Order: sequence, then structure tokens, then C-alpha cells
Amino acid sequence: MTLNAEGYLAMVTETMNRVAESQRDAVGRAADLIAESVGADGVVHAFGTGHSEALAMEIAGRAGGLVPTNRIALRDLVLLGGAPVDLLGPTLERDPTVAHRLYALAPVRPQDVFVLASNSGVNGAMVEFASVVKENGHALVAITSAQHSARMTSRHPSGRKLADFADVVLDNGAPYGDATLPLPGGGAVGAVSSITAALLAQQITVEVVARLLTAGQQPPVYLSANIAGGDEHNNALEARYSGRIRRGA
Repeated sequence: MTLNAEGYLAMVTETMNRVAESQRDAVGRAADLIAESVGADGVVHAFGTGHSEALAMEIAGRAGGLVPTNRIALRDLVLLGGAPVDLLGPTLERDPTVAHRLYALAPVRPQDVFVLASNSGVNGAMVEFASVVKENGHALVAITSAQHSARMTSRHPSGRKLADFADVVLDNGAPYGDATLPLPGGGAVGAVSSITAALLAQQITVEVVARLLTAGQQPPVYLSANIAGGDEHNNALEARYSGRIRRGA
């Protein structure tokens, strides 16, 4: 691929098409789990660290997305749990000890489902959080890079990775290192994991809504807050899940 904007576009287009085709069945299975949860008055809890937090934002609180969605973030430990601000830092995602506190801070009910995103799938906080989710009997969907994760050693004491705990695993198609266009002196530029994860998140959402409609249920879907009537529509739906959904900071 040529090292320019057009070359990156070609790489992204090829990767998105490959992901859409290869993950078609997994998208359907993920949608089945989420539709079952939402249909039973459940909430979708989305969690990602680092750049994978973009996946959680794609799922929770997005126009055209499901209202019963809750975004979990490492900063919840400070904003909701009273931890000191200096706890936060780039290596916190590697600390498995924070996972139980994060889960305890989330307004979770038994019928809720979780979507966890980690490109590498090996950091301690994410792996431990996945373990906690399954210990508490929830369905779990994981979005990760199969290629990158396969080449990594787990940073969790168990040696396990995010994908090992999931009921459904979706491969975001990102290469090892995430970036796609090689540089002459080594390394690469042009990451793709955020783009393909967003594609998968939106495909799952569309499939969930289709399943709810087929089941005769009215899907609780956000309107943009920046159109006429958006706030009124969204506030009425959010009231049904009072205390169970957060949009974070």
C-alpha cells in the first residue's frame, strides 16, 4: 500500500470488508445475547481502556444507539469510588486489582450483559474484569484483535486473555501493533482498530434492534440531542432506566 491518505483508505476499506464478512456470524450471536438482555429489561455495560474506550462510547449514549447502555471507565474509581486522582495513569489498565472495585461501582443487575473491548486482550484490569463478569453469571461479548492477542503474553497472573472468558469473541481485524502502513525505517502508521471496532459495534446495534422489532418490542433508541424533540424523547426513555445507566465524564 502507498504511504498516503489514499493508501490508508484502501487499507481501511479492505480491512473493514474482511471484518464484516469474517465476523458476520459472531455479530449475530452477540446481537442474540444483547437482544435477550434488553428484552428482559437488561442493560448493556460497555468497557474499554486506552483507545478501546472509544468502543464503549460507540455503544453507550450514541444517537441511533440503545438507551439501556452504561459506560464503564477506569476513572470511575475516582469519580464514583473516591480514589485519589493520582491513581489514574497509563499503566492502570495493567492492574488486575481494580477490576472488582469497578464492577462493584457499576449499577449491575443479573440480566445485564457486558461488551468489553481490548485490542491486545492481555492487560490485567480487563482480563480480571472479564473474569468477574463471568463469575457473576453475565453474558460477555469481547472485541479484540486475534492477531495481536495471539502474539502477546498475558499480563494477568492467570495467564489468560480477554477472549478466554467471552461467550462471543469478535475479531477487529487489526494487525499486530494496530498500525497498517509500514515505514521505511521500521514501524508503521495508520491504526485501524478503532474504526473496525466502531463498525462491529454499529452492526451489532442494528441487529439487536432488528431482533427486538421481530419480537414485537419497541426498541429504546436514542435520537440526537441536537435535533428538535431529541432531549424530550431521550429523557423519557432514560427515565425507565433511572440509576442504571451513566454517560460518564
